[in-house]
Amino acid sequence: MKILVTGATGYIGKRLIPLLVQDGHQVICIVRDIHRADKDYLEDPNIKFIEGDFLKPESLKSVPKDIEAAYYLIHSMSNSSKKFESLEEKCAINFKNRINDTNTKQVIYLSGITNDSKLSKHLESRKRVEEVLKTGQYATTIFKAGIIVGSGSSSFEIIRDLVEKLPFMIAPKWLNTKTQPLAVRDVLSYLSKSLGKTSLYNKSYDVFGPEVLTYKDMLLQFALVRGLKRYILTVPVMTPKLSSYWLYFVTSTSYKLATSLVDSMNVEIIGKPSNINQGLSINPLSYRDAVKLAFEKIEQNSIISSWKDSMVSSGRLKDNFDRYINVPKYGCFKDHKEIQVINSEKTLHKIWSIGGENGWYCGTVLWKIRGYIDKLFGGIGLRRGRTSPTALSVGDALDFWRVIFADKNKKRLLLYAEMKLPGEAWLEFKIEDNILKQTATFRPRGLAGRLYWFSVLPFHGFIFNGMIRKLAT
Repeated sequence: MKILVTGATGYIGKRLIPLLVQDGHQVICIVRDIHRADKDYLEDPNIKFIEGDFLKPESLKSVPKDIEAAYYLIHSMSNSSKKFESLEEKCAINFKNRINDTNTKQVIYLSGITNDSKLSKHLESRKRVEEVLKTGQYATTIFKAGIIVGSGSSSFEIIRDLVEKLPFMIAPKWLNTKTQPLAVRDVLSYLSKSLGKTSLYNKSYDVFGPEVLTYKDMLLQFALVRGLKRYILTVPVMTPKLSSYWLYFVTSTSYKLATSLVDSMNVEIIGKPSNINQGLSINPLSYRDAVKLAFEKIEQNSIISSWKDSMVSSGRLKDNFDRYINVPKYGCFKDHKEIQVINSEKTLHKIWSIGGENGWYCGTVLWKIRGYIDKLFGGIGLRRGRTSPTALSVGDALDFWRVIFADKNKKRLLLYAEMKLPGEAWLEFKIEDNILKQTATFRPRGLAGRLYWFSVLPFHGFIFNGMIRKLAT
């Protein structure tokens, strides 16, 4: 079949694509910025990328008329305002209208479990999207999941941060909220196995793991899998705002995402039983097995997608990478350095391994201090790290940077700063004729930006000189 996948650069979409190709389908991926498409997928003859924005109906003309099925995987946890809800609804309406003009027989949507009488804004929004999609001239198959557990998922990484950093936790009362976590492997099975099944047309199913657990249970079971002893005391006095700050400062999440998560974690997420597991021959993994499987992927460096690389975790950048690739020349401060390299391949490997647990090769303590300062001012800090220790692609998060150009053949890596700054910053590495060129560019905003540049200039001299020497040798 010819299938349209929306949210193709997202956590679920990126993992679903190879499964669909493996099953013999031709996959059309619609993305807002084609620069964010995975290079391996771009080279596959069974995968085609097209650009389109579901907030701009005129941009959706590129969607082929002959598609036979579509996956709606567009979600956002980065905003909890009224505007967010209307934008999600608008996306769904524009999707429905465009799909109505194609040969699509089935739309498969991944939503959230919405059985509680009091829903978070995000679950209310997903419920509204369901209602919109059901009015289309095609059949819908809707799967509603709760907490998704897998390497790189936001819930997994946040729990990992809490468990591995805090032997003793004084935590909010929402840790006693009940939920049914589901392994990402099982989510992908539901999505891929339901394709083309007419018995599932115009049906909706809650999908969930075999256990009912509180968030506290999840933390303690995670600790047991990791061989750690942890103690948790829940207190009733933490307001949602204090809870959000608690998550924000302790974990790698952004404040906006922390706020949305706290809003959702106050809601009990328990699914309604059905015969879907028997119908699709799926036996959902237990929570502990899902955690163990996630760590196997981490140890093999085979994490396909991570929430950190989505724009949800972005501090400043909002897609449209094109406008940032051309580094400005005028009205900017620059720190440019060049050095002869001994072995360009080894230097290139070092460049592609920079940041995260590998560090920045010089002034690690200063980088960490800068990350702490950024976090204090509401930025993202250094805790995002990187998804892979040696691979980089456009759109990847890299500590408090975002990769906006990465081409090993052209020997060029360009990063854009997402930290809190009175201006904009780029960091570029390029090798030409065995000469490594390292350029930090800062475009200041007003007097504050200029004062900032001159205040950090002494540190730049130490850090950037040391970094380029380490990269070249």
